[in-house]
Amino acid sequence: FPVTIIVSKKKRSENMSRIRGKGNEKTELRLARLMRAEGLRGWRRHLPIPGRPDFSFRTQKVAVFVDGCFWHGCPRCFRLPKYNRAFWRAKIVGNRKRDRSVNSRLRRLGWKALRVKECELKHQNKVLDKIKAVI
Repeated sequence: FPVTIIVSKKKRSENMSRIRGKGNEKTELRLARLMRAEGLRGWRRHLPIPGRPDFSFRTQKVAVFVDGCFWHGCPRCFRLPKYNRAFWRAKIVGNRKRDRSVNSRLRRLGWKALRVKECELKHQNKVLDKIKAVI
């Protein structure tokens, strides 16, 4: 059971500002290591296509996004923070809406969008099978 640590508003803001969309060790870099270890080749990172996917298989036109459970509102893992709830609810709803929009834009361009949740990375074989099935 996670322990909640209460910090000042300034400190929380400072902590949240350090979270980056690229190169996240728990999500993106972890999947990159998994795919390399499995021998999956042909992917590139951060191609300039809609949504800037974490990984793209250009030949197969497959875009892979690794979504953090908090930022994308994972139904299993996400817990709405106790403070500033209206802000966080709107933020997560906006992120989900953007995800759907990006998926739709990619489909119109002939790409398949594959989204992997952070918590799914615990089950490495399932994630790799999911990727292999699409490519």
